[in-house]
Amino acid sequence: MRRYPPIGDHGLVGDLQTAALISSEGVVDWFCAPRFDSPSLFAALLDHDRGGHFSITVDGEDVTTRQLYVADTAVLITRFLTPDGVGEVVDFMPVKAPETATDVHRLVRSMRVTRGRVRFTLACRPRFDYGRADHRLDLRPDVAHFAGPGTDAYLQAAGPLALERDGADVRAAVELRHGERAAAVLTVCATGAEPPAPPTAEGLRADFDAARSFWYRWIRRSRYRGRWQGMVNRSAITLKLLTYALTGAPVAAVTAALPEQLGGERNWDYRYTWVRDASLSMRALLRLGFTDEAYAFRRWLGARLKSGRTVTGEPLQIMYRIDGDPHLAEETLDHLEGYRGSAPVRIGNGAAEQLQLDIYGEAVHALSHTGDLTHMAGYDGWLELAGLLDWLTRNWDRPDEGIWETRGGPQDFTYSRLMCWTAFERGIRLARDYARPADLAGWTTARDTILHQVMERGWSSERQAFVQHYGSEVLDASLLLMPAVGFIAPRDPRWLSTLDAMETELVSDSLVHRYDPAASPDGLRGREGTFSLCSFLYVDALARAGRVDLARYAFDTMLTYANHVGLFAEEIGPTGEQLGNFPQAFTHLALIGAALALDEELERTER
Repeated sequence: MRRYPPIGDHGLVGDLQTAALISSEGVVDWFCAPRFDSPSLFAALLDHDRGGHFSITVDGEDVTTRQLYVADTAVLITRFLTPDGVGEVVDFMPVKAPETATDVHRLVRSMRVTRGRVRFTLACRPRFDYGRADHRLDLRPDVAHFAGPGTDAYLQAAGPLALERDGADVRAAVELRHGERAAAVLTVCATGAEPPAPPTAEGLRADFDAARSFWYRWIRRSRYRGRWQGMVNRSAITLKLLTYALTGAPVAAVTAALPEQLGGERNWDYRYTWVRDASLSMRALLRLGFTDEAYAFRRWLGARLKSGRTVTGEPLQIMYRIDGDPHLAEETLDHLEGYRGSAPVRIGNGAAEQLQLDIYGEAVHALSHTGDLTHMAGYDGWLELAGLLDWLTRNWDRPDEGIWETRGGPQDFTYSRLMCWTAFERGIRLARDYARPADLAGWTTARDTILHQVMERGWSSERQAFVQHYGSEVLDASLLLMPAVGFIAPRDPRWLSTLDAMETELVSDSLVHRYDPAASPDGLRGREGTFSLCSFLYVDALARAGRVDLARYAFDTMLTYANHVGLFAEEIGPTGEQLGNFPQAFTHLALIGAALALDEELERTER
């Protein structure tokens, strides 16, 4: 077992309420329960010694591993190839009905041998509350009960697998021959809950069939039949796995504090629902035909508007917990060393208190694409949306912290103005389409004023490009969304020269940096890799601009940076490694958008 496997060397399994990362060596390196944003049970990615892990590995010096998904599912298979035989560990989490709230979550880890004989070794070393809390172990040969603060974890053995005590932890070893099976089932529940029933071979098979069938049924709803169906399906499944089914709120990623630069301080907690990321995620799923997810998020977002509960006093704040709680106090876990020494390890997120005006554009953009708004939200829902836009007419022209949540102080960010324009443009269209009461004159004045302001102050005649914020000469890849939201025509001379400038300064081997921190200090030390969201936005912009061959090359190049099972983190490092929290919704939603835009332009070209 490596102390710190590469961030990208993991597959993801989940039950739509929480999720686990499993390395290609068969190690659960990250798992929080009962929710995405709960304290961790296994966090070896943040501290190999103190974080805890759950491994099922194969003995021997000459062992080769391979990892794959059962196609179009979230069932993960880790294969161990040895001179004596081939073994597999099949990992999945049974999915509860979306409307069922539960504190009981099961991770099924089934061992089997497909050739010869293989000796499996198991080690389960939970560390409750990010490794801050001790636990008590009660052990029998077929079940281990780990009692932590407010949480119980049961490890149950099935087949010829006997559990042994290892201090306060558990280990086991079993040799299986061709056709033989064993299993270890981890159940996490609230203290005092009924212990789980012993697993049986028939029950485990039924659970596997049910999990596989759930994902088969879900992905069949996708309308996408384009050139990159495998990658688009994997991205859609990933977005679904990142969505908390009980509320419809997607998280930005399942992990916390994975570094954007090894050894650096850009280590943030992404296990929350950003209005921006979630809106764009649901927009991507809706374009594929997943309307249920879009409507669920619309209800969650509408509830946030209706409650008005924010720590900032604004109508919305940039992020919430998955249940809508606006309090995300940031703290540092000094007892954890961080991934490969990348400290500090942060949980919570202080950026929740920032002003980022672009979120109103993404929110209205998402609401404007969820079908019949008058049917879904009614008159009261429209009044909430209209009230939001009325507030925005008085507040859009304020400095803010911008999309990248920099900690270098407020600026007049061009992207924030762009998305405020989008909010007004979509609101005006909705009011006209549905004949709803609205201050059309005020909204139109604000929309047009923003457009003139961006064209005058967000445009640099020296750079011949739109810039990051007024008064600067810095380029920013977030502006790749300008043609996608309709602010500017994709072949407008100003836009084409902006695209040329970005290609010169921000693009490297088809990979795109967000901006240059040296030219635009963001209040943080160090640098970062290329930002995968921006790389896919670049493909989208190239396709819309008619540069189809370059777009296709950039897209295919970017796909080579996916990990072995098709997942992306936040960033790509200088030698192609995944950096930042993993897997990231932003990247996968942008992959979907790029594939759709590129397919459309390729078909137009062929016609």
